[in-house]
Amino acid sequence: MPNTKAPASPTFSHTDTTIDVADGMQASVRMYGSKKRGEVSPLVVHFHGGAFVAGDLDNGCTVGSALATAGACVVSVAYPLAPEHPFPRPLELGYAVLQWAYRQRTRLAGKGAPLYLAGEEAGANLAAGVCLMARDQLHPPLAGQILISPMLDPCAATPSQRAAQGESVECKWASGWCQYLSSPHDAEHPYAVPARARRLAGLPPTLILAGQEDPMRDEAQNYAARLQAAGLTVFLHVFPEVGQWPQALMEPPPETCPCEGQLRKFFETTRCRL
Repeated sequence: MPNTKAPASPTFSHTDTTIDVADGMQASVRMYGSKKRGEVSPLVVHFHGGAFVAGDLDNGCTVGSALATAGACVVSVAYPLAPEHPFPRPLELGYAVLQWAYRQRTRLAGKGAPLYLAGEEAGANLAAGVCLMARDQLHPPLAGQILISPMLDPCAATPSQRAAQGESVECKWASGWCQYLSSPHDAEHPYAVPARARRLAGLPPTLILAGQEDPMRDEAQNYAARLQAAGLTVFLHVFPEVGQWPQALMEPPPETCPCEGQLRKFFETTRCRL
């Protein structure tokens, strides 16, 4: 991929607000897109990346805007970060926001709007964990999940991660896992580590995206293979020429991900696949 910066795409308009999701529980969210008169849009609850310990709503703008450009109404969540808030706190808030979105779906996206989960990097872990939780709670019904460069396994020793790490002795993803999992027992919990979930049956259709040089490529491919082996519907796409993933996806404005155009186009052309 050329090193020249891609021309900036206009960021989709958004609104920041605080919502009451449960008794005594609030969440800061950013809304992308809006309900269109006489139409029903997909409603997506989205989680930004940041290795569990960093990031905010600005870091989710590339994916949130891309989803909105493809026609979705997006609720992007500012979840609490580790180490101050380790597992299961971010997941519990994420599930509460998902329940709120389901109750508000007619107002936000139209009557009967299909409900999705989405996230990139650590946010994709939360999306996958909340999806498992929704399945086990039998509520709310989900139309699908979208996992981008998913951070799913604390082992952090896949060939794609080792290649990306190079000679560096520090690994931000391993460090993030250590701060997110407050005890060894947490590493065995499927909501915290979806890659190790023993039961995958009952999950909705899943779209998994990664880059060819992506540190999370092997985790993405492995999880897709496990979903397929469980008889589930899964679409895996590895972008052959995207660079700097997943970090480039999480650059706050005014920076622009050099592969943002590819991501937007992909969402627009595959909107009806899930």
